[in-house]
Amino acid sequence: MSFAVRTLSRRIARPLPRFQARPQTFTTAVNEQAETGALEKFLAADKDLQVHAAEASDLWRKISFYVCVPAIAVCVAWVYNAEVEHAAHVEHIKEENGGELPETPAFDYLNRRSKPYPWGANSLFFNPHANKDMSDA
Repeated sequence: MSFAVRTLSRRIARPLPRFQARPQTFTTAVNEQAETGALEKFLAADKDLQVHAAEASDLWRKISFYVCVPAIAVCVAWVYNAEVEHAAHVEHIKEENGGELPETPAFDYLNRRSKPYPWGANSLFFNPHANKDMSDA
């Protein structure tokens, strides 16, 4: 009961909201002109924004086609030539050593393991053409 009395007394103690009338405007024609002017400004700004967006997208399209695509093609050609030279060099070393690559030196700082991997002696990305097989060591 005391809860209901307390809630009712709080509601009564609050001041009633005051309703204010909207300020009177001089004429509706002035407001319509102001709204029309604001609408024209907004539409002009929107049109300018669309023109700028079209110019910017055209610029980036040209940059993509005339700069990026040729640069990627040059990089692909350079990497291809480097890899072909490397493969030729590896084949030359194999020919000098009877068809096999020479044994890599067993340096102490290479392939150090404090504990074995759960899947075996080699790493998870073991490649027999590029990595030394640690299961033999």
